[in-house]
This record gives sequence, structure tokens and C-alpha cells, in this order.
Amino acid sequence: MKIKYLFQNITIKQANVFTITVIFLFSMVFVGLLVEEIYEDYEQSLEQSYITDSKVSPDNEVLKQKQQKLKALLIKTALVIVTLSFILFAVFLGLNNLFNKLLQRDMQTFLDFFEHSVHHDQVINPKLIFFKDLKIMVGYANDMVTKINEQKHTLKELNLGLEERVKNKTAALLQINENLEQEKTFSQNLLKSQKEFLRYTVHETNTPLSVILTSIELYLMNNPKDRQLSKIEAAVKNIFSIYDDLSYLVKKDQIEYPKLVINLNNYLSSRIDFFTEVAHMSRIKFNYIQTNEDIHVYFNETKLQRIIDNTITNAIKYTMPDEEVHVRIKQVGAFVEFSVGSRSKIIKDTDKVFDAYYREEESRDGFGLGLKLVRSICEEEGVDIEVNSSDTLTTFTYKFKMIGE
Repeated sequence: MKIKYLFQNITIKQANVFTITVIFLFSMVFVGLLVEEIYEDYEQSLEQSYITDSKVSPDNEVLKQKQQKLKALLIKTALVIVTLSFILFAVFLGLNNLFNKLLQRDMQTFLDFFEHSVHHDQVINPKLIFFKDLKIMVGYANDMVTKINEQKHTLKELNLGLEERVKNKTAALLQINENLEQEKTFSQNLLKSQKEFLRYTVHETNTPLSVILTSIELYLMNNPKDRQLSKIEAAVKNIFSIYDDLSYLVKKDQIEYPKLVINLNNYLSSRIDFFTEVAHMSRIKFNYIQTNEDIHVYFNETKLQRIIDNTITNAIKYTMPDEEVHVRIKQVGAFVEFSVGSRSKIIKDTDKVFDAYYREEESRDGFGLGLKLVRSICEEEGVDIEVNSSDTLTTFTYKFKMIGE
């Protein structure tokens, strides 16, 4: 594993040094073996010479010359082999060095190309490359750079177009925001004007309505009531109920509504008396069922009137002709229950009946704001509401907390 790791991380220069060293060592081994073989031949020649010339004296001059010639030949042959080996090694080393330099130059060209192509758009000149295989790689590298440059230019154009679109879109949004701000200011001014107009209208309506009711009462003191006058009185009382709703809506966020102890029996009797003429004109009668003992609640009178008046007028509006509106007060545990029931068309959705502008009978007049106001008051004061509706009876029940609870 260590040897594999070393070869995976070796450089070209290190590989060249390693290759030359190995070749040199093999050359030396080859020369040594060759010389050794020649030397063995030399010894065999000497041995044969001794055998051939065994009869000749060892000190013979001819034998000595022959041995010297063989030894000189051996040395000469060895020197020739060594010299040729070094010459061949030098030639190989020179060629290897040349090709390595050419290879290193080509590789350095590639390295410089990859180093500078990150920041500059440049290609490799094929004439600078020596090896054919690397020239093929140059073609691939140049094609890669060309495609990358084309993509860069395309992206640059897209970015420029995108910046322009974003700029235009931002300008359009700023214009829209400016228009919305102007519309908001206009709407706020319009709402303010509407509130001022409504406040002024409500204030100015009270006086003529009071005058009309007072005039009717004074007239009835000296004259009998006729049908036309009854209609006028009923209409004025309906307008008074609407006026009281508007007055409460205008003032509810500006003034405090203090609570006081109210005799619910007496207060409910007065409101029924107020709406008796209105019910009579709709051919409806009140059936007021109350307990023998007085029942008191701790409540604001204005808010209590809005609950009672809107519930009664709603019953008058939807009760079938020649029927009775049953009004009842009773104590149930820690609560006082005030209920209004009558025979009317069944209410299909008892939850939506308290929503603003909701009317199950589109032919009926009104905006459906009365019961919406009733529910908001009940939620503020912790009054529970229960609505039950069937073919025979529709009942609205309100549960007020007893005093001290």
C-alpha cells in the first residue's frame, strides 16, 4: 500500500530520476556480468594453454608473451565494453533528457494554461506542443475554453437583461407603492369624512325624531289615534332604533359606557311598550312572561338596549302575521336568561345569522348589522347566546351573569 501511495504521488522529474537510476544499475550489472564472462573465457584459455604447453617450461619466454597478449586482450575487451556501455548510456541519457524536457515543457504549458484560464480567456497554441498526443489534448482543452467563454458571455447577457428587467420591475413597484399610498391616504380621508358625516347626521337626526314623537304624543292627548298616525309612529320608532344603533357605533370607541344595576323586568317592559305599536302594525302581539320577583343585572344601559331592541325588532320583522312574540325572563342557576321566540321561517344557519350583511331572506329590508352589533356587545360583556330554530319556533336566548357572580 505504501509503494502504491508513493507512485500515485510521484512527479515526472522524480520518475525520470528513478528511471535513469534503474537503467544505470542494470547497465552496470550487465557490464559486470559481461566482463565476468570474458574473464572466465580468459581463464579457460590460460588453462588450455597450460595443458597444450605442459611440456614447455613455465619460464618459457614464448609462454609468457602469450599470457601477456591474452591479458592485454582481456583488458582491452573489457575497456571497450565499458566504454561502449557508457557511450550508449550517455546517448540514452541525452535522448531521455531531451524528450523529458520537451514533455516537461508541454506539461508546463498545460499547467500555465489551467492556472491562467481561471481568470483570463486564453487558449493553447498547438505549435508550442511537441508531442502529437498532447496536441490532441490541446484541441479538447481549447474547445472546452471556447464553450465556457460562450456560456460566460451568454450568462453575462442574461444578467444584464435580468438587471434591466429588475430595474424596470422595481420602478414599476415603486410607482405602484406610490399609487397605493395615495389611494390609502384618499381612503383614510374618505373614511374620516364618512365618520364625520355619520356623526353629524346622527347628531342632527335626534332632534327632528324627538320632535316628531313628542308631537304625536301631544296630538294623541287631544285626538283619537287613527291608522295613518299609527303607521307614522311605528316608522318613527323604527328610525329611532336605527338611530340608536348608529349612535352607539359612532361613539363606542370614544366614550366609556359605565355599568349600573338595572331592574330587567321594568326595563324590558318599557322597551316592549315602545315597540308595541310597531308590532301592531305588523299584525303581531307580544306575550311577555316574567317572574313575580324582580331580577336585576349589572350592565350598561345603552348596551342592554341595543341587545333588547335589535332582538325585538328582528322578531317583529321575521315573525309570521297574526302570531305572538314570546318574551321571557327567568333565573337559571347563576344566570338570568332573556329569551325572545316566535313562529317564523326556519333559520338554516344559526351561526351566520349574526354575521354582517347576512340575510337568509334577500327580499327583507336591512343590512343585517343589528345582530352583528348584538354579538359584538355580548362577546365584550361575556353574555352567552343560544339560537334554536324549528318549523314551529325560533328562539334567541341570552344568558346574563347575576349580580355578584
